Amino acid sequence: MIAELGAVPPVAEATPPAAGAIASILPALRTMLGERLSTGNSVREQHGRGEGVPDLFPPDAVTFPESNEEVAAIARLCSAHRVPIVPFGAGTSLEGHVTALRGGLSVDLSRMDRVLDVSPEALDCRVQAGMTRLRLNAELRSHGLFFPIDPGADASIGGMAATRASGTAAVRYGTMRENVLGLTVVTPDGRIVRIGSRARKSSTGLDLTRLYVGSEGTLGLITEVQLRLHGLPEAVSAAVCQFPDVRLALDATISILQAGIPMARIEFVNALQMRMCIRYSKLEGLAEQPTLFLEFQGSPAAVAEQVELVQALCEEAGGNGFLWANRPEERSRLWKARHDTYYANLHYLPGRSQMGTDACVPISALAECILETEADVAATGLLAPLVGHVGDGNFHLGILFDPTSPEERARADGLARRTGERAIRLGGTCSGEHGIGMHKLDLAAEEHGEALSLMWAVKNALDPLGIMNPGKLLKPLN
Repeated sequence: MIAELGAVPPVAEATPPAAGAIASILPALRTMLGERLSTGNSVREQHGRGEGVPDLFPPDAVTFPESNEEVAAIARLCSAHRVPIVPFGAGTSLEGHVTALRGGLSVDLSRMDRVLDVSPEALDCRVQAGMTRLRLNAELRSHGLFFPIDPGADASIGGMAATRASGTAAVRYGTMRENVLGLTVVTPDGRIVRIGSRARKSSTGLDLTRLYVGSEGTLGLITEVQLRLHGLPEAVSAAVCQFPDVRLALDATISILQAGIPMARIEFVNALQMRMCIRYSKLEGLAEQPTLFLEFQGSPAAVAEQVELVQALCEEAGGNGFLWANRPEERSRLWKARHDTYYANLHYLPGRSQMGTDACVPISALAECILETEADVAATGLLAPLVGHVGDGNFHLGILFDPTSPEERARADGLARRTGERAIRLGGTCSGEHGIGMHKLDLAAEEHGEALSLMWAVKNALDPLGIMNPGKLLKPLN
């Protein structure tokens, strides 16, 4: 059966959009949305790329719906005329997810940004897809709750679900996969479907929620998300510890995990990235050395115990120079420096673009993978600082290159590809959280092999016309 599926031409890639299709639906869209439909160049260009991949592919038009019903009506029009649909959240994705490779319609969900329901007793909430992470947590604070997934950028919740985002707190709280209970999805033909529930487990039917989480807008439009929440911790403490070399820092990480200490965050920053962070964020008292950023959460007694154990393990592994941040403003400054690495890198080399890429390997292979990657970076002659959510084996490269130089762009692309290939060779994945988009199609096909035909079977069943974010996630089979 698998072989048969592999031989079937991917209908979703074989059906081209009808000529002049977008022009035929603009009058109906204008009647429905009024000024919430734009064909202006500046708006189209804004929706033609995210972050990480600089290539621009603007849509033919941009819509700003405000309800599930409007999204469904837009989908029905596009389906009837075979117009490509590209979902758009905050535009912070890193692998070209929001580019309109075949033109068509960008559906910007940023105006669907309400909290629909919060249940402190059940520790969950339901939000519209355009709600952003920081604003959600600001609204949850009065309930004594927070949503822990922190990819760094102030991404939209719908976009985070679509890309299966994670981030700095994944070592303790998991990824979007573990924290999404249910979804409202608009199908390519315009049906509004609710999947999942508020229950913490279910043994009924196929797990459609997990199917859509990580589908990168290729199966439908996520318009609402039911989220698992957590109580605000009673005590929080943060620290940085520096090491003479990469391997010692990662050995300390493994020791911490093996000891079963419930870390909230364990972040690794290599020496080059520390140099850029120190200059940009004015970090005092830190050297340009491999560094672990650590955070502890829980009761005051539990945090004190965790701190003592971790400091001992880090010192045993060769760490030194512990700096503690217990006050909220100190912690915020510390983690802001970590989250501002993108801006620190661009500030260090003005005029360069940054290609962000990531990979994830078993924690046992992490030191080998990072050391090989640093040697690869040195061989290219490019600057590519490295950071990692090392508690779950995930790391990121910020590859800096001259966007006017095709030769530098080719070196950057080659470095990103080899980083993914290396991770796959070591038993990992070419992306732990950025996703595939348009930039890692070959790598994902290499990683999944024959399973790619099964993914195409699902794609073709749910999006037979191939209008949902075409050219992303799945490499054509032939």
